[in-house]
Amino acid sequence: QVQLVESGGGLVQAGGSLRLSCSASGRTFSSYAMGWFRQAPGKEREFVATMKWNGRVTYYADSVKARCTISRDNAKNTVYLQMNNLKPDDTAVYYCAASMSSGIPTSSGGYDYWGQGTQVTVSS
Repeated sequence: QVQLVESGGGLVQAGGSLRLSCSASGRTFSSYAMGWFRQAPGKEREFVATMKWNGRVTYYADSVKARCTISRDNAKNTVYLQMNNLKPDDTAVYYCAASMSSGIPTSSGGYDYWGQGTQVTVSS
């Protein structure tokens, strides 16, 4: 069982930056692939970024590829999402998720545990 708690969301102007954090409980954090998803009002949840359990492989959605970086600190049981040059279209609730897969799932169905989400609002 893994419990995930996101933090770091907030209100930021377009062009600004935020770093989201996701703190995980459990001693097996380092064995999970970790991902970030987001859901804007009236839209389906969409993939943002994912990182393999060993931190050596990452994958990003095209919409954020040049602006976001996913990282993890297994000693702290934490995964991060650094977001730069934010745009109003980035406004959404951002969710952290953990997967028991040995790969890097990009669909929400590939994840086993989810956090409650943190709101990111980007003003124009």
